[in-house]
Amino acid sequence: MNADRLLAHYDRVADAPDAMPRLRKFILDLAVRGKLVPQDPNDEAASELLQRIAAERARRPNAMRTRGSNGRPAAEEPPFEIPSNWQWSQIAEIGVLNPRNHAAEDTDASFVPMPMISAEYGVAHEHEIRRWNDIKKGYTHFADGDVAVAKITPCFENGKSTVFRNLTGGIGSGTTELHVVRPLFVSPDYLLVFLKSPHFIKTGIPRMTGTAGQKRVPTEYFAYSPFPLPPIAEQRRIVAKVDELMALCDRLESARKQREATRDRLVVASLVRLSAPDPDDAGFARHAHFALDNVSVLTSRPDQVKQLRETILDLAVRGLLAPQDPLDEPISLQLSSSGRVRGQVAAEDRRADAESQALLAAEDIWGVPGSWEWRALADLALFIDYRGKTPKKTDHGKRLITAKNVKKGFVNLSPEEFLSDEEYRTWMSRGLPRVGDVLFTTEAPLGNAAVVKMTEAFALAQRVICFRPYGAVDPDFLVLQLLAKPFQDLLNKTATGLTARGIKGAKLKRLPLAVPPLAEQRRIVAKVDELMAMCDRLEASLVSGEDHRSRLLNALLAEALAPVETAVV
Repeated sequence: MNADRLLAHYDRVADAPDAMPRLRKFILDLAVRGKLVPQDPNDEAASELLQRIAAERARRPNAMRTRGSNGRPAAEEPPFEIPSNWQWSQIAEIGVLNPRNHAAEDTDASFVPMPMISAEYGVAHEHEIRRWNDIKKGYTHFADGDVAVAKITPCFENGKSTVFRNLTGGIGSGTTELHVVRPLFVSPDYLLVFLKSPHFIKTGIPRMTGTAGQKRVPTEYFAYSPFPLPPIAEQRRIVAKVDELMALCDRLESARKQREATRDRLVVASLVRLSAPDPDDAGFARHAHFALDNVSVLTSRPDQVKQLRETILDLAVRGLLAPQDPLDEPISLQLSSSGRVRGQVAAEDRRADAESQALLAAEDIWGVPGSWEWRALADLALFIDYRGKTPKKTDHGKRLITAKNVKKGFVNLSPEEFLSDEEYRTWMSRGLPRVGDVLFTTEAPLGNAAVVKMTEAFALAQRVICFRPYGAVDPDFLVLQLLAKPFQDLLNKTATGLTARGIKGAKLKRLPLAVPPLAEQRRIVAKVDELMAMCDRLEASLVSGEDHRSRLLNALLAEALAPVETAVV
C-alpha cells in the first residue's frame, strides 16, 4: 500500500504547518480510493452487493422516487482508479433520496438546525426535542441511519455532514439546506467518509449554482456523481481504520498542543523573569545568561521569536542588557554640552520639559539605573516636520518617503512614490534628512521609527517627522527607545483619534525618554544587534524546520496517492 511510508513517518510530519487538518483529509481520500485497508478476495464483490440493492429497490419502487432532481444526467467518467472488486455506482442507486417520515402528530422527535451539524469527522450531531406536528412541514426529514450533507455555501465547503443517530423517536427534521440519503445495504459511516472526502467536496464546489453567499450543490451532483462502492465487509474495515487513524491524529494533536503549551509556559516564565528581575544583580545576570543561552531549546515556533525580540528591547531600554560603567561621562554633562545652546532654552521648550516631567510622574514607567536621566524628546533631537498640503506626486523625480515606507527599525522603499524636482525644493524648505537622522511616523501607522541610511536625496510626506539627534544621543539607541514598550505605551495614551490614532509634533516633543551615557548607549546597541542576529538565526532555523516538514509531508502525500506501479520507492 502506498500509504505505508506516510503512516511510518506520521510523527515526523505531525508538526508541519496545518499537518493535522491535511492528514485528516488525506485519510478520507485514501479511504475512498481503496488505499487504506487491504482487499480480501473472500469478500462479496461490490457487483453482487449492487444486485442485492437493485432487488430491494424493485421491491419498493414507491420509495425510490428522487425529489428535487431534474432527471438522471449522463454517466461521468470515473475520476480515479479503484480496486477490481469495487464498483462505480451513484448515491441514487444505493439508497432512498430525500425520504419522508410518517408519525403521529403528538410524537416527540428530534430537530437538527445547521449549527448542530459538525464539519469535523467523528463529531456527532446535536438535536432539540420537539413535537412532530411542529416540525413535520417546511423542513427536511430524516431518520436514524440516514446520511446528510449540507448543500449551501460555506457549509458544504467546510464538510458539514453527518449520520443521524439517537434521534428521539427514531425520526427528525431540520434545516432545509441538506441532501439526505437512506442507504440500502451500504454502511452509512462509509458513505459519510465519502461525503467528507476532499474529492467529493472539491469536485462539488464548481458544480454549485446560485448567487454569491447563496450557492448550493444541486441534487444532480449529490445523487449521480460517481460513487466508489467497496464490498460491505471492506466498507466496515475502512470505517474502522479511519476511526483508528483519526484517533491517532487526536492523540498526536493533543501531544503537540501539550508540548507547545509546556514550551509556551517555559518561554513566558523565562521572559517574565527577565522583565521583572531580582534586585540581586548577580542573580539576575545568571538568569539572563541561562535564558538567552537556552532560548533556542525553549523556542519551537517562529511567533515565539517575536516575544523574545520584544523582551530584548525591553531589557535594553531599562539598562538591564549592558553593564553600567562608573567611568562613563555623565549624560547630564554630555547633553548640556551638545546640541541645544546651554542656558538658552526657549519658553516653549521649558513648558514642554515641565509637561514631560508631569507625564513622567503620572506614568508607572519602569525604573532605570541612577546614571540615566529622563528628558523630553525635544531635549534629545531637533524636530524637522512637514505641514500643509502634500505636493502632487509624479512618476519619477525625488523619492518620497511616506508613513507606509517607515517600518519598525528600517525603511522599506516599496511602495515607490516621487515628487518633481521643483516640488521637492519647495516642499523640503524646513530641512533635508541625512544619514543618521531618525524617521518617526505620527499616524497610520503610529510609532514606527528607523535610522536613515539612504545616501540619496529624498522628500518626506506628512505624518513622518525627522529627528536629528544631538551629539550625546546615538540614533540607533534613540530608535530602540522609541520602539520599546514604555514609550509605545505612553505614545498610545497620548495619541488622539478613533480609527486612525495620531499625535501632533507639539505633544510628541513633551514625551519623556530615559537616556544613559553615550558610551553605554553604544554598548546597548551592540548587544541588541548581537541578540537580534541570534533571533534572526533562530527564526530562520524554525522556518526551515517547518519548511522541511511541509516538503516531507507533501512528498509522502503525493507518493501515497500515486498509482502502485509508479510509486516512489
